[in-house]
Amino acid sequence: MRTVRCHEFGSPHVLQVVSAPDPEPGPGEVLIDVEAAGISFADVRLRAGGMPVPLPFSPGFEVAGVVVGVGSGVDSALVGRPVVAIVGGGGYSSMAVAPVSAVRVRPDSLSLQDALGLVGQGVTALGVMSVAGVRAGDVVLVEAAAGGVGSLLVQLVKRAGATVVAATRGEEKLAVAKELGADRVVDYSVPGWAAGMGEVTVVLGSVGGAVGRESFGALTDGVGRMVVYGSAAGDSAVSVQEVFERGLWVGGFVSTHLSGQRREGFLDEAFSSGLRVVAGFALGLGEVAQAHRMVEERGTVGKNILLT
Repeated sequence: MRTVRCHEFGSPHVLQVVSAPDPEPGPGEVLIDVEAAGISFADVRLRAGGMPVPLPFSPGFEVAGVVVGVGSGVDSALVGRPVVAIVGGGGYSSMAVAPVSAVRVRPDSLSLQDALGLVGQGVTALGVMSVAGVRAGDVVLVEAAAGGVGSLLVQLVKRAGATVVAATRGEEKLAVAKELGADRVVDYSVPGWAAGMGEVTVVLGSVGGAVGRESFGALTDGVGRMVVYGSAAGDSAVSVQEVFERGLWVGGFVSTHLSGQRREGFLDEAFSSGLRVVAGFALGLGEVAQAHRMVEERGTVGKNILLT
């Protein structure tokens, strides 16, 4: 099979497409002939060394394709079925194995890009909403609102009956957020973007850095709450003392901490949600360095994939 291998941490050029033996499914696993792999910012952080793992490693946690083999204890009727799955790494490959509990049959109504957007980022968006407890009457600031998770959160917040303030940057991304139903859009590349925002009861944060700090500052004292599920631009340097003094609540969500049962529940919910997945780019496996560069520069929208 063809797979992307990373022998050192660094810029996108460290990603190499190599040949490797086909994997074999173990007990409770399926073997997937991969048609496309999802790209997430976690992949970018891993490659850059922000989330150290033993070297060498093969990135990628989301795959879509066709089941071509099953391990013991798995129903052989899955063979030949189009599926989407979460894998433990190595998703940027032409073949991959996944635990059957993390596999969902892909409905004919969903494209590869749609399915990949729901299996990973859909689960994250639903998990973030479960922690945030968004309800009717809330005013919710969604960071990176045109991204893979952010675009889903805009829709989920609207469904909850809350007001959506979509924060992103650039005219294209602002337009995407507005089309998804955002009540207001703000460009966080403009100095002072959070000043005079009015009441903000919830922040759903993934950017971090100065943007995260300004989002936190926009929360209404005494009632505001913030759920952090990413930090693409680094630490926002929010102190526990400030949280206490302003009467705020700050929590976090990381999908890797979900129990198997909760993950499966979110997977089922994502695939029955009817959420719209915004299509980003679709590049070939040999263009993986370019793909990572585009994601790292934050010039993309929606769900981005590699065609294997």
